[in-house]
Amino acid sequence: MARVTKAEVRAEDVVKEDELSRALRAAQNGDEASFRLLYRDVQPRLIRFAGAMVGGDAEDVTSEAWLQISRDLHAFRGDLDGFRGWTATITRHRALDHLRRRSRRPASDLPVEELVTMAAEGDTESLALDGLATGDALRLICDLPRDQAEAVLLRVVMGLDAKSAGKVLGKRAGAVRTAAYRGLRRLAERLAPPSPEAPADTVPPETADPPPGALPAQRGDRSGGPGAEGVR
Repeated sequence: MARVTKAEVRAEDVVKEDELSRALRAAQNGDEASFRLLYRDVQPRLIRFAGAMVGGDAEDVTSEAWLQISRDLHAFRGDLDGFRGWTATITRHRALDHLRRRSRRPASDLPVEELVTMAAEGDTESLALDGLATGDALRLICDLPRDQAEAVLLRVVMGLDAKSAGKVLGKRAGAVRTAAYRGLRRLAERLAPPSPEAPADTVPPETADPPPGALPAQRGDRSGGPGAEGVR
Protein backbone atom coordinates (compact mmCIF):
# COMPACT_ATOMS: atom_id res chain seq x y z
CA MET A 1 0.00 0.00 0.00
CA ALA A 2 1.43 3.38 -1.00
CA ARG A 3 2.14 5.78 1.84
CA VAL A 4 0.29 9.08 1.88
CA THR A 5 2.74 11.98 1.80
CA LYS A 6 2.47 15.11 3.93
CA ALA A 7 1.83 17.13 0.79
CA GLU A 8 -1.13 14.90 -0.07
CA VAL A 9 -2.50 15.24 3.46
CA ARG A 10 -2.21 19.03 3.26
CA ALA A 11 -3.95 19.03 -0.13
CA GLU A 12 -6.81 16.96 1.32
CA ASP A 13 -7.05 19.36 4.26
CA VAL A 14 -7.29 22.33 1.90
CA VAL A 15 -10.11 20.66 -0.03
CA LYS A 16 -11.95 19.89 3.21
CA GLU A 17 -11.53 23.46 4.46
CA ASP A 18 -12.86 24.82 1.17
CA GLU A 19 -15.87 22.50 1.41
CA LEU A 20 -16.54 23.61 4.99
CA SER A 21 -16.23 27.27 4.04
CA ARG A 22 -18.91 26.79 1.38
CA ALA A 23 -21.02 24.87 3.88
CA LEU A 24 -20.80 27.77 6.31
CA ARG A 25 -22.27 30.20 3.79
CA ALA A 26 -24.99 27.73 2.79
CA ALA A 27 -25.87 26.99 6.41
CA GLN A 28 -26.30 30.69 7.06
CA ASN A 29 -28.87 30.67 4.27
CA GLY A 30 -30.79 27.85 5.93
CA ASP A 31 -29.32 24.74 4.27
CA GLU A 32 -29.72 21.92 6.82
CA ALA A 33 -27.26 19.50 5.17
CA SER A 34 -24.53 22.15 5.32
CA PHE A 35 -25.32 22.83 8.97
CA ARG A 36 -24.91 19.12 9.75
CA LEU A 37 -21.54 19.16 7.97
CA LEU A 38 -20.38 22.05 10.15
CA TYR A 39 -21.69 20.30 13.25
CA ARG A 40 -19.72 17.12 12.48
CA ASP A 41 -16.56 19.19 12.05
CA VAL A 42 -16.88 21.39 15.13
CA GLN A 43 -18.71 19.30 17.73
CA PRO A 44 -15.85 16.84 18.52
CA ARG A 45 -13.57 19.84 19.15
CA LEU A 46 -16.14 21.55 21.36
CA ILE A 47 -16.70 18.36 23.37
CA ARG A 48 -12.99 18.09 24.14
CA PHE A 49 -12.74 21.79 24.94
CA ALA A 50 -15.78 21.78 27.22
CA GLY A 51 -14.76 18.45 28.74
CA ALA A 52 -11.56 19.95 30.08
CA MET A 53 -13.65 22.62 31.85
CA VAL A 54 -16.71 20.72 33.10
CA GLY A 55 -15.79 17.04 32.83
CA GLY A 56 -18.69 14.69 32.23
CA ASP A 57 -21.15 17.55 31.73
CA ALA A 58 -19.59 18.49 28.39
CA GLU A 59 -22.52 17.12 26.39
CA ASP A 60 -24.97 19.30 28.32
CA VAL A 61 -22.79 22.37 27.88
CA THR A 62 -22.30 21.89 24.15
CA SER A 63 -26.02 21.24 23.69
CA GLU A 64 -26.74 24.64 25.24
CA ALA A 65 -24.03 26.17 23.06
CA TRP A 66 -25.52 24.75 19.86
CA LEU A 67 -28.91 26.19 20.69
CA GLN A 68 -27.32 29.64 20.62
CA ILE A 69 -25.14 28.83 17.62
CA SER A 70 -28.09 27.71 15.52
CA ARG A 71 -30.18 30.69 16.65
CA ASP A 72 -27.54 33.32 15.84
CA LEU A 73 -25.79 31.70 12.86
CA HIS A 74 -27.52 33.95 10.34
CA ALA A 75 -25.97 37.00 12.02
CA PHE A 76 -22.40 35.61 12.17
CA ARG A 77 -19.84 37.49 10.08
CA GLY A 78 -16.47 35.92 9.40
CA ASP A 79 -14.59 33.03 7.80
CA LEU A 80 -14.38 29.36 8.82
CA ASP A 81 -11.65 29.94 11.40
CA GLY A 82 -13.69 32.80 12.80
CA PHE A 83 -16.70 30.49 13.00
CA ARG A 84 -14.74 27.93 15.01
CA GLY A 85 -13.57 30.68 17.32
CA TRP A 86 -17.12 31.98 17.67
CA THR A 87 -18.44 28.54 18.60
CA ALA A 88 -15.60 28.12 21.12
CA THR A 89 -16.46 31.48 22.71
CA ILE A 90 -20.10 30.50 23.10
CA THR A 91 -19.14 27.09 24.52
CA ARG A 92 -16.72 28.67 26.98
CA HIS A 93 -19.40 31.08 28.21
CA ARG A 94 -21.88 28.22 28.66
CA ALA A 95 -19.22 26.21 30.52
CA LEU A 96 -18.48 29.11 32.87
CA ASP A 97 -22.21 29.55 33.47
CA HIS A 98 -22.41 25.84 34.27
CA LEU A 99 -19.54 26.09 36.74
CA ARG A 100 -21.20 29.02 38.45
CA ARG A 101 -24.37 26.99 38.88
CA ARG A 102 -22.65 23.92 40.20
CA SER A 103 -19.42 23.12 41.96
CA ARG A 104 -16.55 22.10 39.69
CA ARG A 105 -16.43 18.37 39.12
CA PRO A 106 -13.20 16.34 39.27
CA ALA A 107 -11.27 16.25 36.03
CA SER A 108 -11.38 12.44 36.20
CA ASP A 109 -15.08 12.58 35.21
CA LEU A 110 -13.96 12.65 31.59
CA PRO A 111 -12.22 9.47 30.36
CA VAL A 112 -8.80 10.11 28.89
CA GLU A 113 -9.84 8.24 25.75
CA GLU A 114 -12.28 11.04 24.88
CA LEU A 115 -9.48 13.61 24.56
CA VAL A 116 -8.52 12.85 20.95
CA THR A 117 -5.91 15.34 19.87
CA MET A 118 -5.28 16.88 16.46
CA ALA A 119 -1.98 17.17 14.65
CA ALA A 120 -0.14 20.47 14.98
CA GLU A 121 2.60 22.12 12.97
CA GLY A 122 5.31 22.88 15.53
CA ASP A 123 7.86 20.30 16.70
CA THR A 124 7.12 21.08 20.35
CA GLU A 125 3.40 20.59 19.78
CA SER A 126 3.94 17.33 17.91
CA LEU A 127 6.14 15.95 20.68
CA ALA A 128 3.60 16.83 23.35
CA LEU A 129 0.63 15.51 21.40
CA ASP A 130 2.31 12.24 20.50
CA GLY A 131 2.74 11.65 24.22
CA LEU A 132 -0.77 12.78 25.06
CA ALA A 133 -2.22 10.07 22.86
CA THR A 134 -0.64 7.40 25.09
CA GLY A 135 -2.45 8.21 28.34
CA ASP A 136 -3.14 10.60 31.23
CA ALA A 137 -3.92 13.32 28.69
CA LEU A 138 -6.67 15.14 30.51
CA ARG A 139 -4.89 15.05 33.86
CA LEU A 140 -1.74 16.52 32.35
CA ILE A 141 -3.57 19.35 30.61
CA CYS A 142 -5.67 20.14 33.69
CA ASP A 143 -2.49 20.24 35.78
CA LEU A 144 -1.25 23.16 33.68
CA PRO A 145 -1.92 26.73 34.84
CA ARG A 146 -5.40 27.79 33.70
CA ASP A 147 -4.20 30.19 31.02
CA GLN A 148 -1.86 27.60 29.52
CA ALA A 149 -4.48 24.82 29.58
CA GLU A 150 -7.06 26.94 27.77
CA ALA A 151 -4.51 28.17 25.24
CA VAL A 152 -3.41 24.60 24.46
CA LEU A 153 -7.01 23.45 24.04
CA LEU A 154 -7.91 26.33 21.75
CA ARG A 155 -4.75 26.23 19.62
CA VAL A 156 -4.35 22.46 19.33
CA VAL A 157 -7.74 20.84 19.99
CA MET A 158 -9.97 23.53 18.48
CA GLY A 159 -7.37 24.27 15.79
CA LEU A 160 -7.60 28.04 16.15
CA ASP A 161 -4.83 30.46 15.26
CA ALA A 162 -3.49 32.75 17.98
CA LYS A 163 -5.63 35.70 16.94
CA SER A 164 -8.88 33.71 17.01
CA ALA A 165 -7.96 32.04 20.30
CA GLY A 166 -7.18 35.47 21.73
CA LYS A 167 -10.68 36.66 20.87
CA VAL A 168 -12.15 33.69 22.75
CA LEU A 169 -10.10 34.45 25.86
CA GLY A 170 -10.15 38.23 25.59
CA LYS A 171 -6.35 38.38 25.26
CA ARG A 172 -3.73 39.51 22.77
CA ALA A 173 -2.62 36.96 20.19
CA GLY A 174 0.94 37.13 21.52
CA ALA A 175 -0.23 36.29 25.04
CA VAL A 176 -2.11 33.23 23.80
CA ARG A 177 0.83 32.13 21.66
CA THR A 178 3.16 32.42 24.66
CA ALA A 179 0.80 30.57 27.01
CA ALA A 180 0.25 27.75 24.50
CA TYR A 181 3.98 27.39 23.86
CA ARG A 182 4.77 27.24 27.57
CA GLY A 183 1.98 24.76 28.20
CA LEU A 184 3.06 22.47 25.37
CA ARG A 185 6.68 22.72 26.46
CA ARG A 186 5.70 21.64 29.96
CA LEU A 187 3.77 18.69 28.56
CA ALA A 188 6.70 17.69 26.36
CA GLU A 189 9.06 17.87 29.34
CA ARG A 190 6.77 15.72 31.48
CA LEU A 191 6.33 13.15 28.74
CA ALA A 192 10.02 12.94 27.82
CA PRO A 193 11.68 9.71 29.08
CA PRO A 194 14.38 10.22 31.77
CA SER A 195 17.94 10.31 30.47
CA PRO A 196 19.77 7.08 31.44
CA GLU A 197 23.15 8.85 31.40
CA ALA A 198 22.27 11.35 34.15
CA PRO A 199 23.29 10.17 37.68
CA ALA A 200 20.43 10.14 40.16
CA ASP A 201 22.16 12.61 42.50
CA THR A 202 23.13 15.12 39.81
CA VAL A 203 22.33 18.70 40.83
CA PRO A 204 20.73 20.76 38.02
CA PRO A 205 23.12 23.50 36.84
CA GLU A 206 20.74 26.30 37.76
CA THR A 207 20.44 25.09 41.39
CA ALA A 208 24.12 24.26 41.97
CA ASP A 209 26.26 26.67 43.97
CA PRO A 210 28.26 28.97 41.66
CA PRO A 211 32.05 28.97 41.93
CA PRO A 212 33.60 31.66 44.16
CA GLY A 213 33.32 35.11 42.60
CA ALA A 214 30.86 34.01 39.93
CA LEU A 215 27.55 35.78 39.41
CA PRO A 216 24.45 33.65 40.03
CA ALA A 217 22.85 32.38 36.83
CA GLN A 218 19.65 34.00 35.66
CA ARG A 219 16.80 31.57 35.86
CA GLY A 220 14.16 31.35 33.19
CA ASP A 221 10.68 32.70 33.86
CA ARG A 222 8.52 29.80 35.01
CA SER A 223 5.64 31.80 36.37
CA GLY A 224 3.77 32.56 33.14
CA GLY A 225 5.34 35.99 32.75
CA PRO A 226 3.95 39.04 31.00
CA GLY A 227 1.47 38.19 28.29
CA ALA A 228 0.35 34.90 29.89
CA GLU A 229 -2.11 36.19 32.47
CA GLY A 230 -4.43 33.79 34.22
CA VAL A 231 -8.05 33.66 33.24
CA ARG A 232 -10.27 35.36 35.76
